Amino acid sequence: MSTLSVEMLAAAPAEPITSAGHAQLGIAVLVGIAVIVLLITRFKLHAFLSLTIGSLVLGAVAGAPLDKVITGFTTGLGATVAGVGVLIALGAILGKLLADSGGADQIVDTILAKAGRRSMPWAMVLIASVIGLPLFFEVGIVLLIPVVLLVAKRGNYSLMRIGIPALAGLSVMHGLVPPHPGPLVAIDAIGANLGVTLALGVLVAVPTAIIAGPLFSRVAARWVDITPPEKLIPQRPSEDLERRPGFAATVATVLLPVVLMLAKALVDIVVDDPKDHVQRVTDVIGSPMIALLAAVLVGMFTLGRAAGFGRDRLAGTVEKSLVPIAGILLIVGAGGGFKQTLIDVGVGQMILDFSEDWSVSALLLAWLIAVGIRLATGSATVATISAAGLVAPLAADMSTTHSALLVLAVGAGSLFFSHVNDAGFWLVKEYFGMDIGQTIKTWSVMETIISVVGIGFVMLLSLVL
Repeated sequence: MSTLSVEMLAAAPAEPITSAGHAQLGIAVLVGIAVIVLLITRFKLHAFLSLTIGSLVLGAVAGAPLDKVITGFTTGLGATVAGVGVLIALGAILGKLLADSGGADQIVDTILAKAGRRSMPWAMVLIASVIGLPLFFEVGIVLLIPVVLLVAKRGNYSLMRIGIPALAGLSVMHGLVPPHPGPLVAIDAIGANLGVTLALGVLVAVPTAIIAGPLFSRVAARWVDITPPEKLIPQRPSEDLERRPGFAATVATVLLPVVLMLAKALVDIVVDDPKDHVQRVTDVIGSPMIALLAAVLVGMFTLGRAAGFGRDRLAGTVEKSLVPIAGILLIVGAGGGFKQTLIDVGVGQMILDFSEDWSVSALLLAWLIAVGIRLATGSATVATISAAGLVAPLAADMSTTHSALLVLAVGAGSLFFSHVNDAGFWLVKEYFGMDIGQTIKTWSVMETIISVVGIGFVMLLSLVL
C-alpha cells in the first residue's frame, strides 16, 4: 500500500456517520455534485469554495450531523494536503527551474535540430512528453505554443500537424503520469502504489500519445487548415539568457525522480524483504518526496547554475514557482475533503454494493464517473479528485497492479471531451487562433481520443496483469 494513503485511510471512520438508505445517499451525491457544477459553471465560483460548499450540502442531504461533516471535511483536506502538497510544491519548483533556465528550450531546440520533415510530429510529441513530466499543463502549453507556432511557420507545416502532437503529449502526461496533481491525489485516495502506477501510466501513455498525437494530427490537419497567427508568437524565456544548460544534463534532471521512483518499485517487486539493505535504501530515495527533492536540488546546479543564476536569482525562481500553485493546493485539499465526506456518509459502500449488483467492471465504472464529472465541471483535476473518492472503496480487495489501473481509469476519464467549460479549451483556442467549431474538431476530439484509448489500454492490461 502506498504510504501516501495512510493518513487518508486512518481518517476514514469504520462506520458511516449516517444510516441513510441508498436512495437518499444517491440523491445526496447528485445534489452535492450538482451544487459544485452549478457554482463553478453558472456562478463562476472558485473550485475550492465550490467543493467546500458542495461537501456541506452533500452531508446535509444525506442526513449527517453537520458538526461531523465539518470535522470529516477538514480532516480530509488536511490529510490530502499533507500527502500531496509537498510533492506539488516540489514539482512546481522543478518546472519553474526548467522553464526559466532555458532547459526546456534546450530540449526543444536539440530534438528539432535532429528531426526531419516527416518525423517532426513525432518529435513534437516526444518534446511535449519529456517537458510535460514536471510541468503543470497550462505552463507546458505556454512554453510549447511559441515553439509550435515557430516550427509551423518556418517549416511551412500545417499548424494542426505540429500542434496536436504537442498538446497530446502534454495532456497524456497531465492525466496519467505522476507527479502531476491529479494522478497523485488519485493514488492517495485509492491507496495505490506510486511506483507501479507510474510504470503502468507510462506504459499506457506512450501508445495513447502516439494515437492521439501524430496519427490523429493527420486527420485534424484535413479538418482544420489554419496558418500560425503572427501576433501570438511570444518571446521565449531563454532569449534573454547568455547561456543555457546542456541537453543531457537537462533531460537527466527531468527524468531523475521518475528513475528513482521506478527503481523503488522494481526493487520492491524483486526483493520483497523489508530488512534487506538495498530495499531500505531504495524505499527512501524512491519515495516521491525524496525523489522530487533530489531533482530540485540537482536542478539548482544542472539548470540554475548552468544558466548563470546566482543565489538571489535561484531564490527568486523558487519563490515565484510557489505563488501560482496556491489555488491548486486549495482545490486539491478541498477535493480531499469532499472525498472524505463521501466516505463518511457511506457513499463508498453504496458504490461497492452497486458494482456488485450490476456486475460492472470497477475500472469501467471509475472511468464513467470521471467522464460525467469532467463533462459537467470542465476540470480534469476536480473530476479526478471526485471520482477517486467515489471509487476508492473498490480498491480494498484489489491487487497492487489493479489498484494502479483504477487510478489510470480515473485519469483517463478526467480527460474526456474538453469543451467550453474548460479553461484549457479557451487557452488552446486563443493561442491557435481558431473559432469554437475548429477547437472542438481538433482539441476536444483529441482529448476524447486520449480518454477512450487510455481506458482501452487500461482494460487490456487488466486482462493480462
